[in-house]
Amino acid sequence: EEDSTNSFICLLKKMKEVRLMDKVVEEKEEAFMERMEALAGQWRDLHARRAQLKAHVARSGSTVKENERLRTQALKKAKEEKEKNTKKESELLEAKRELEALTKQHQKLSKKLLKYSLFKRYLENVVENSQFRDIEDIIAFYKALVRTRKDVVQSRWGHRQLTEQAAVLLQQLRAQREAEMLQCRNELLRLRESLGQAQSDIVHWEGRWAELQDRAARKAMELKSLNMAIHSLFQ
Repeated sequence: EEDSTNSFICLLKKMKEVRLMDKVVEEKEEAFMERMEALAGQWRDLHARRAQLKAHVARSGSTVKENERLRTQALKKAKEEKEKNTKKESELLEAKRELEALTKQHQKLSKKLLKYSLFKRYLENVVENSQFRDIEDIIAFYKALVRTRKDVVQSRWGHRQLTEQAAVLLQQLRAQREAEMLQCRNELLRLRESLGQAQSDIVHWEGRWAELQDRAARKAMELKSLNMAIHSLFQ
């Protein structure tokens, strides 16, 4: 379907080019005919001038100086006319070449137009059996669909980019949270070990405290007994 659409667009372009080439060929042919008519008129004028010049030279036999002047003037005019004719012939030759090139291009485009005429008939059938008014309306509708498809593709691409960025950001956040949780777990294990060590130290120091209290109690009893003995001895 995409190939058919591209072929149809090429067909329309070629049809437009053929119409333009037909118009250019017609203009070139008209210009060529005008140039030919102008050159024919110039040739007639040249022959008329030459005849007039010859008649004038034949009639003017007054002096050699006048004849020489007329001869020089005639040669000058003939040279100018020759240069003009050479220029016109060169322009005419260039116009013929352009016309031949345009004719070849016109033939080539005509062949391509014949090749793509199938798509034209197909579009004409579409126009007849649809709500479209003409082929240009179908082209406008197709261009609108292409623009819409392009916008949808761009929108999907943008959504995909945002989704990928969000996924990357989520993965980074997950990795960061996992690292923080691992650090917290390690810290909790260290604190538990410290708590266990502290509880063990508490038990140890409670035993030592009980021993110290017993020793202090014994020393107090001994001291009390000693005081009583001293007091008895003193009495």
